[in-house]
Amino acid sequence: MNHAGCGPSQRLRALGALAGAALLSALWLLWLLGSTPVGVPAPPPTLVILVWHWPFTDRPPELPSNTCISYGVARCHLSTDHSLLASADAVVFHHRELQTQQARLPLASRPRGQPWVWASMESPSHTHGLGRLGGIFNWVLSYRQDSDIFVPYGRLEPHEGPAPPLPAKKRVAAWVVSNFRERQRRVQLYRQLAPHLQVDVFGRANRKPLCANCLLPTVARYLFYLSFENSQHRDYITEKFWRNALAAGTVPVVLGPPRATYEAFAPADAFVHVDDFGTAQELASFLVGMNESRYRRYLAWRARLRVRLFEDWRERFCAICTRYPYLPRGQVYEDLKGWFQD
Repeated sequence: MNHAGCGPSQRLRALGALAGAALLSALWLLWLLGSTPVGVPAPPPTLVILVWHWPFTDRPPELPSNTCISYGVARCHLSTDHSLLASADAVVFHHRELQTQQARLPLASRPRGQPWVWASMESPSHTHGLGRLGGIFNWVLSYRQDSDIFVPYGRLEPHEGPAPPLPAKKRVAAWVVSNFRERQRRVQLYRQLAPHLQVDVFGRANRKPLCANCLLPTVARYLFYLSFENSQHRDYITEKFWRNALAAGTVPVVLGPPRATYEAFAPADAFVHVDDFGTAQELASFLVGMNESRYRRYLAWRARLRVRLFEDWRERFCAICTRYPYLPRGQVYEDLKGWFQD
């Protein structure tokens, strides 16, 4: 016997079947789209760091999506595309271009709550115009250990295997310098050392420039290298110490922050500090009178440590992503000049 319609229970079963099919279809579609299953935490999103002006150049490097991965930092994308200002997770400004007014702050277009990063690897003596930057930046990237994003010029890392061989040491002391000004303490100290210590001076200041690949092999032939900073400030230890001396395989004679600061980065017997001597003549006598066994102790660190240099601005900017989850939100440097010139 045929019925023109269905009973209520049959209609409910049909609707239930349709609803189940629809749910299965939706779950299948979500699976195809790569949806994260319920109960599994979603991976953190990729952070976009906008570099407003690449340091010291109008031609920024190529920044493919895997740029930061090559430095061990995942889910971090660097860009110089100003159109990303509204959506970037943070914007970083290098001070030199702000100082020369080659770049300007897009204050009128700044998204509410967007962190801005002030970046500089220069010393306070060569950093000007900070007075007009108060109340703008949330985080600082610099060589200062108390920076929000601390990026040293270099560091020592453990390593296995024999230390790289060194060439024979044929001369006593070398110094590579381009900016040579009599008011600098390093120039004054050099003048005091020169009568008592043979120092071979290279660089533009002495019209003896060294090519990029010539510096380390040249310095490696010397017992000592004058790692004299152009100015003395808190934590300011540059490539003059890390690359020109330690990486070259010679003993740095340092002029910079106090000995305790250097010892935070390197063994106490890996360098000679000028503050340990009352006069330049005493320092010169110590260097000239160094015997072989004592000298070897200054290089003993090479058996267990190696130098890692941080010279690439891409790596420095990728460090923002590493620190990002731990940085204080809402922080503002109201007196950036006072902080940096402390």
